[in-house]
Amino acid sequence: MLPRGGAPDAMAALTQVHREEWARIVAGLTRRFGDLDLAEEMAADAFAAAVERWPDHGIPPNPAGWVTTTANRRAIDRLRREAHREDKHREAIALHDPEPSRPIGIIEDDRLRLLFICCHPALALDARVALTLRMVGGLTVTEIARAFLVQDATMGQRISRAKAKIKSAGIPFTIPGAEDLPHRIDGVLAVLYLVFNEGYFASGPDTPPIRRDLTAEAIRLTRLTCALLPQDAEAEGLLALMLLTEARSAARVSADGELVRLDEQDRGSWDRALISEGLHLIEKAERTAARPGRYVLLAAINAVHDTAPHPRDTDWARIVTLYSRLEQIEPNPIVTLNKAIAISELDSPDVALAIVDRLADRLDGLHAFHVTRAELLRAVGRSADARIAYDRAIELAENSAETAHLIRRRNQLVTSNGARS
Repeated sequence: MLPRGGAPDAMAALTQVHREEWARIVAGLTRRFGDLDLAEEMAADAFAAAVERWPDHGIPPNPAGWVTTTANRRAIDRLRREAHREDKHREAIALHDPEPSRPIGIIEDDRLRLLFICCHPALALDARVALTLRMVGGLTVTEIARAFLVQDATMGQRISRAKAKIKSAGIPFTIPGAEDLPHRIDGVLAVLYLVFNEGYFASGPDTPPIRRDLTAEAIRLTRLTCALLPQDAEAEGLLALMLLTEARSAARVSADGELVRLDEQDRGSWDRALISEGLHLIEKAERTAARPGRYVLLAAINAVHDTAPHPRDTDWARIVTLYSRLEQIEPNPIVTLNKAIAISELDSPDVALAIVDRLADRLDGLHAFHVTRAELLRAVGRSADARIAYDRAIELAENSAETAHLIRRRNQLVTSNGARS
């Protein structure tokens, strides 16, 4: 054991292990015992045991190993008890094998296999996302429910039904064969993108503004996915998008925990190695793709931002063109909202505001809509209306750094009598 320390040290270590190792532990248990429900329950039991033990007995030398061993032992004990009741004692004893199971599939990575289980096409897309965030991302049901804007109980039932469907359908703990991958990849990429976004724009009042464990895991799994499909332009586009976005993360939150807008960031602190890799990937993807898809276009947009030495050098005309191409293949109001932001820079905030206002019926519940509208109203001098829009955006925002930023922006507004509001 390490020096005993206090409860705060133990809890900090436990929190770190949970964030960094949850997916690996659950994936390993699922591979060994073939039951996603059992794997999650035993992992949770092991972490609960650590909460009870570590503050009094000290942090073990290998915290992740302690949790993994505890979870394995509890799973074996559970199956032994059930085997006794069902007269399957030999089957349970066989599970008590100190040697790890042989790897299954093309790539020897349990977490990638777990991702493909969670993204099985038998599940609805929202169930795939929720299950992945829980099992691979390690988010709590409350955090996932908040992201989906539903009640905790509703989300808990959704995740439970997804796991039950996986069990009843006998979905194997494997990466699908090469012939099946093209039919599965769209759902996998969509979920990886959402996991990355949850990390880069984490929700919840007690959550760090950026969950680097989630962004790192999303990038790692996307790299492995690219290795599975080396000629898939969209997989490479998604990896490029993640890298070009992650490159700016060090400049994204100020020392006092406030979101820093892209045009105010210290570009000297951007990670040039990630940018270089992202640019190489996007160039390759653009050559490979017969027609660039969603992730290739989004990566190309981020490449424009990341290669501008100064905000005034940003090629807004190209960004508007790229968003127009994205609108053609993915016509939705979010794309139009982002295109309007670029139009405000290229043309005028008045033109952009007219576009944004036409989206009100479809985007009123989205905080990004009210943030955009507040900034455009501010730019055209309508401070009173801007304040109302900021208030609504603050009400809907779930990222602590963004909330702090929006409050400051709102408080900077000047009222009609010249005073700050």
